[in-house]
Amino acid sequence: MTKQSPKAETTETIMVHEHVDTVDALMAHYVAGSLPEPARVLVESHLEMKPDHRLLVQDLELLAGQALEQTPETEIDDRNARLSQIFSSSPPAERILPVAAEQRKSVFPSALRSLVGFDADTVPWKTKLPGFKEYSIDIDGCEVSLMWIKAGRALPAHTHKGMELTLILDGAFNDNRGRFGPGDISVADETIDHRPVAEKDRPCIAFSVLDAPVKLTGSFRQLIGDLIG
Repeated sequence: MTKQSPKAETTETIMVHEHVDTVDALMAHYVAGSLPEPARVLVESHLEMKPDHRLLVQDLELLAGQALEQTPETEIDDRNARLSQIFSSSPPAERILPVAAEQRKSVFPSALRSLVGFDADTVPWKTKLPGFKEYSIDIDGCEVSLMWIKAGRALPAHTHKGMELTLILDGAFNDNRGRFGPGDISVADETIDHRPVAEKDRPCIAFSVLDAPVKLTGSFRQLIGDLIG
């Protein structure tokens, strides 16, 4: 079950708060091609893990095509310059076809492996807190992070100064909105104040994309306890 709930701007419109506040809105931006590369990869990875959800994408693509056909024709200014710009632009990113769960031997979906260049067993983790490891890079103005959370470990309570998309790759975490398991996407912004807790049976591995830093919340006593682990 998929749960629903700006740092630097780039030429590709990043996750605009008033538009991307649910998974459905995220899928609509994906179909429109307006997501930055890390967020596009996150959606591709979600669809690879849960290929049945590609039906929603197909419906949105159909609606987009119908809307395009109904758009009134307009004259193009400087036609030759526009054509030259189109032909010189990079081709659209190839979309990854869904792979059946029994055929996937890697923890990371193929779209994610292509982005970061490795799988879960070769991530150059850095310990950030006891029971919490992370690998992070900046791509397209977004902070892209892989996270490893020890079984039963609670992350510090926090809210968000922008948008955070989190895809669960293995294991699960729970917060005040419910449970997020493999293939689920958590969409969080400044309206969400949560304290994710990894389930006790196994570590939680997740892939997140943020366009602004998080903001720690909660009492000082709880914060110290969460930092210590």
